[in-house]
Amino acid sequence: MINSFDKALSEALTSTSPSILQVNLGFMCNLACRHCHVQGSPARTEIMGEETMQAILKLSDDLPEAMVDLTGGAPEMNPHFRSFVDALLAKGRKVQVRTNFSVFYEEGMEDLPGWYAERKISLVGSLPCYLEENVAAQRGVKVFDQSLKAIRALNERGYGRDTQRLLGLVYNPGGASLPPPQHMLEEAYRRELKERYDVVFTNLYCITNMPIGRFWEDLVREAKGHEYRSLL
Repeated sequence: MINSFDKALSEALTSTSPSILQVNLGFMCNLACRHCHVQGSPARTEIMGEETMQAILKLSDDLPEAMVDLTGGAPEMNPHFRSFVDALLAKGRKVQVRTNFSVFYEEGMEDLPGWYAERKISLVGSLPCYLEENVAAQRGVKVFDQSLKAIRALNERGYGRDTQRLLGLVYNPGGASLPPPQHMLEEAYRRELKERYDVVFTNLYCITNMPIGRFWEDLVREAKGHEYRSLL
């Protein structure tokens, strides 16, 4: 017999087809960011193989309307990355890639801006601040300059300027705090990036750091772990 709670629950909760299929292609990355919750780095060797990719391609047939969101590590570091993307596109799937921008300047990846633009792949790239010193503290020296150079290269190919080449930026706090309201920070990003560096983007995402991985290790070293968990 169904009780009143079960009845109310069944009426309130309904399932729909997934709209996003997120796929982590591995932990290998050209960076070792302090906030990285998967602890990606150049030393990590765990990457997705072709057999698993084939299984995902098959799964995507059952989710034809779902966007395939590729992440990592740096997803581009997977040696099967490009063939996997092309296989998804051949099936008519929408593809979004989460990039760190600086990977464009690794050996053999200099053509990525044009490669992405030709395929009209949506991009979401990490830029945790519009100030160089804040980015350097989180992600390392030279990363900010490389990121700006990459965004300019993407802007030149239509990213952030037309509706077919979407360029999202990602902000995440550098310490034990929550992000500010997304719409307010997006306005600041647009103004500062345009005035300071003459670059544009489509939209901004604010992400709250999970207390895991390197970010958690930092919190423990600073004796802020309990404080941050309470804040969350």
